Amino acid sequence: MMKRMILLAGVAFAMTTAKAQSNDYIVKTKNVKKTEAAVAITADNVVAEEAEPKDFMGKNFRYYSMCDWKDGMRFMVIPEKYDLLVGTFRDMVTNKEVSSGALRHHIMVYRGHEDMPNGRVHVNFFCETNNKSYYYELPSGTFDDYCYGKMGVPTLAYLGDVDKARELLMDQPLITRTQFFRIDTDYDGDGYQEVKYPKNRLVTVKAIGVGTRSFPVKIIVEDENGDQFYQNVAMSKTNCGMRDDEFDVDNAKYLFEGSFEFTGAEMEVSKDIKSYLNKTIHNKFATAMSSKGAGKQRDVKVPRFTGFIIDEINRDKNREGFYTLTLREVETRRIYYKDITFNEDNRGPREEYFGYLFAMGEGTARNTTLETRTAIREGRVIPGMSMEEVEMAVGEATSKVTTSDGVTEWMYPRSNSILVVQFDEDGIVKKAGARALGSGAANTKKRRMTEQSAGGQRMTANGTRSGSTISAQ
Repeated sequence: MMKRMILLAGVAFAMTTAKAQSNDYIVKTKNVKKTEAAVAITADNVVAEEAEPKDFMGKNFRYYSMCDWKDGMRFMVIPEKYDLLVGTFRDMVTNKEVSSGALRHHIMVYRGHEDMPNGRVHVNFFCETNNKSYYYELPSGTFDDYCYGKMGVPTLAYLGDVDKARELLMDQPLITRTQFFRIDTDYDGDGYQEVKYPKNRLVTVKAIGVGTRSFPVKIIVEDENGDQFYQNVAMSKTNCGMRDDEFDVDNAKYLFEGSFEFTGAEMEVSKDIKSYLNKTIHNKFATAMSSKGAGKQRDVKVPRFTGFIIDEINRDKNREGFYTLTLREVETRRIYYKDITFNEDNRGPREEYFGYLFAMGEGTARNTTLETRTAIREGRVIPGMSMEEVEMAVGEATSKVTTSDGVTEWMYPRSNSILVVQFDEDGIVKKAGARALGSGAANTKKRRMTEQSAGGQRMTANGTRSGSTISAQ
């Protein structure tokens, strides 16, 4: 019996495919497998220049719970695999269940709800595609009880969001905010391939159509190389069937702001500052940056002439005119973060000004082994590292001393030990390891150095004390 149901669902799906292709809500990326390309309707009235992307979603894409649905709201039937076996709608004339596959890509117009004599509630629709009337019977409870949840009506993608997105976004330039998108692989079906593109790529909206019930707006964009890819996103979340807290981690890209960003209005950074994205730069002076090693966030001192690629530029919400650069080190590929301003009048310390600290290009290349680059990425110290590479891996030492036999030692306090790094006379690591904090006289000295670290002091190589420094965590 189950096999027969699946077969019937497949037949219904195939019969409705041809009809669906004449539906201008169905759009595809170019080079999809068909000789005839799909064409999307474009709106004449695109977004006005004075629009404020800061409030773009709130102003233009209102969430409608079922309690707020108005007569005439339009939806499209987008069944998933489960919906092909379990029907959603019944014919209002015959009261018989109708296959969701047979209704695929049909447009349903909301016609209110009614309480039935048997105590059930019907949510009524008129189908624009075949001029028939259907209803969805609530599984339980009153309409008021049901409508305050976010379950909605299965299979239905809200077309109001699609129409509004067409009106506002067609031909608009956007910047990608995720690496993960899709391309169509099947013109006559829903086949797609996952693809990766760099973040912060400038793209143009080429077509907007219907996506899925959960993510109803399919936005097709094209980059400067002519490559097209798309994302299905939830704009208002009307009838999407997902809770707000489900739009995080991997699902964050299915919100508009998780995949795209505007290039104008409150994003004044777009034309000037955003032009630095994906550029290669180097720091002219040694500077402190945040990084991650061994799974922990730490501050490290980065030597001058270190080359970086700017992966991201994000506005600093706590300081007006400041931005956080996400920097990928050219040689080690390790990620660093630096807060800077592009306006010299905003800065405090001189190194906060981009033009003072950075210059274009890679700077002086350093020769490092694969093993060393791996250790730096993981925040470890290994023999053979230079002093600069040690600082890149674990930050600036809390204490730097030279022993009586001429051995240079850098010390890094940990929670219950001290990392001791020993250098030879050429400044190359010959040994690195942790020493436990004990009760002996030697360890008393080490505990004292740990306490000095907490007070923001360190011992320099010549035995004098200096002011506060950034210590590794």
